[in-house]
Amino acid sequence: MIEEVELPGAGAPELTIIIVSYNTRELTLTALRTLFQTTRKTRARVVVFDNASTDGSADAIADAFPQVELIRSPENVGFARANNIVAARATTEWLLLLNPDTEVHEGAVDNLMDFARAHPEAGIYGGRTVFPDGSLNKASCWARITPWSLFCSVAGLSAVAPESTLFNPETMGGWQRDSVRAVDIVVGCFFLIRRELWDRLGGFDLRYFMYGEEADLCLRARKLGCQPMITPDAEIMHLVGAASKTLGNKLVLLAKARVTLIRDHWPRAWLPYGLAMMWLWVGTRAAAYTVLGMLGVERARKKGAAWTEAWRERRDWLRGY
Repeated sequence: MIEEVELPGAGAPELTIIIVSYNTRELTLTALRTLFQTTRKTRARVVVFDNASTDGSADAIADAFPQVELIRSPENVGFARANNIVAARATTEWLLLLNPDTEVHEGAVDNLMDFARAHPEAGIYGGRTVFPDGSLNKASCWARITPWSLFCSVAGLSAVAPESTLFNPETMGGWQRDSVRAVDIVVGCFFLIRRELWDRLGGFDLRYFMYGEEADLCLRARKLGCQPMITPDAEIMHLVGAASKTLGNKLVLLAKARVTLIRDHWPRAWLPYGLAMMWLWVGTRAAAYTVLGMLGVERARKKGAAWTEAWRERRDWLRGY
């Protein structure tokens, strides 16, 4: 167990594990419990940065896990800044970002560390994520946004042919995350990186308050010659979106992050196309779900309200962060 690093003669920590929590008390406690139960050989320092939670998260963590280093922030500084603050103080060779809405499966951290040592050229590493029922959660990694992938999303091709790598390129089609593969983006829910590379990149770009920060970091790392990789031998459960207030709020933040990634990583000549496609992506879905809701499709009502909220905020997210 990770607690063993505190025993005399156990050696200095090699890994700093960073969990940023915000009003996820029970989820964070479960994440910590499974982390300690399933990590058996990695010497780690565990830090929880609590973003001014109002649900008693900080006190509960302090009571249940006194071995965890707890940072109580007086304000919500966001995911990116919180990780940057902790990483700036780290002295270990490795950093692992772990979401509070996760459960670590047996050997996940140990296996990910072994994989990273065997593939130094990657620089950034992730694993396989599943939902609570054990089914695959593809959101452990993505391919980058491209003009073609954005067209496929707007035209509905990604939804019609989700298993197609051609028409659903950002999700990488039907790949089950069951093989070792190089990817464009490792998602921040379970994100291992060498501290030296993190420092070279300057950590997360603080413009990304929520969503997109790990995509930007990975794309910047690729420009330095790194090739992020995924291994199926490191598996966690991830709920996804537990810290988002509403679906509409999440869509606004996602749209803002995607626009910022387009502005930051696309050639300037393609920006008008990218912004127009983002405008269409949100607008067509707001219209379609609203119509379906009016026709009595109950499941479409909630989505229609969320997409309509995102559409109303288009002047904001089209500017990006």
